[in-house]
Amino acid sequence: MKIQLLPSTFDSSGRATPEQRLTCYVIDDRVAVDAGSIALSLTAAQRGSVRDIIVTHPHMDHIATLPIFIDDLFGELEEPVRIHATQEVIDVLENDIFNWTVYPRFSELKNAKSKVMEYVPFRVGEEFRIAHLRAIAVNVNHIVPTVGLIATDGERTLAFSSDTAETEEFWQLVNRTPRIDALLIEASFPDYLSQLAEVSRHFTPASLKKELRKMKKHRDADILTVHIKPSYREQVVEELNALKIPKLRVMEPGHTYEW
Repeated sequence: MKIQLLPSTFDSSGRATPEQRLTCYVIDDRVAVDAGSIALSLTAAQRGSVRDIIVTHPHMDHIATLPIFIDDLFGELEEPVRIHATQEVIDVLENDIFNWTVYPRFSELKNAKSKVMEYVPFRVGEEFRIAHLRAIAVNVNHIVPTVGLIATDGERTLAFSSDTAETEEFWQLVNRTPRIDALLIEASFPDYLSQLAEVSRHFTPASLKKELRKMKKHRDADILTVHIKPSYREQVVEELNALKIPKLRVMEPGHTYEW
């Protein structure tokens, strides 16, 4: 199983930089988790193979280029782009994004070959299939309804916290999952902004360290920190490194990780 955090920031020469302003992960070149930078950074091959997207929550950094991605592919799609989300998130997308004002309601449109988009709702706590993966979603603690995820191909398993502060159900799911190869978990703000992190329901390195104590199993899993606010990246990375947590590292946009 392989995963990539798509780049979302580029320098004057067009090269990807480490700052993460938008969120989109691609698993095995087939499934996306969130869609912030999906229209910006997919390779040509990935554009042809990614047709399933999980949306964990509707904040703009997680959905920003989803409409553009579907718009770009409109004429060439031979199957719809499938948006997997809770019904609550689907309702937000339909009411606030694909509403004929911000963008067309693609769920109602077809090209010469196929529908171009369809919603595939899932329920929290119930396993669902997505492409070659099995996944289960769980509520986490963010300021809008948000889910974390466990996703497996049957051999390797990844856990995604999505955007969250202190939470419980996610760790209960992680701890009862037989195998976790990697955990992707956020660390948005430096420690001195702990009050802002608390209000906006995010972690700092210090609160993340405390939270990771809830992971009672899978001590050999890789821990990849994500969602670092670009303005504070240097300080957050320094504070994360100072934690000296085994197997914890900062996830680099554009790099492919494989288990």
